[in-house]
Amino acid sequence: MWIKFSKLLLTIKNIALLGVGVALCIALVNSLINLGVITWANINGESTYYNLIEELITFFLYFEFIALIVKYFKNNFHFPLDFFLYIGITAIVRSVIIAHDTAFDILIWAISIFVLVCSLVLVKKYIGHDE
Repeated sequence: MWIKFSKLLLTIKNIALLGVGVALCIALVNSLINLGVITWANINGESTYYNLIEELITFFLYFEFIALIVKYFKNNFHFPLDFFLYIGITAIVRSVIIAHDTAFDILIWAISIFVLVCSLVLVKKYIGHDE
């Protein structure tokens, strides 16, 4: 009974993740189109490099989440911890680029990135990388 219930929950979770994956693929294509538009506007002098970099990092965030979902299915329904750390680092870098906070806030963000990178090193060293 419990085995059937757990298989049902796993199936529901997998279907939901497939839906999220499809939505992220659509968002990735949309981000790629926006990246092309912003690049063209940047060439014509109608946009800034900040907009281009912001859209580029957003593109990579979508790409990382899609890679995480693919890795989940390849690793027998297991999320690797290092991918979450990569996504966290990328999200913080995007936030720093977009927000333009005070120097103290940027220092706090930099310390956060450093902690995540140290965590990533520890994960790679002691837990290993899921292949």
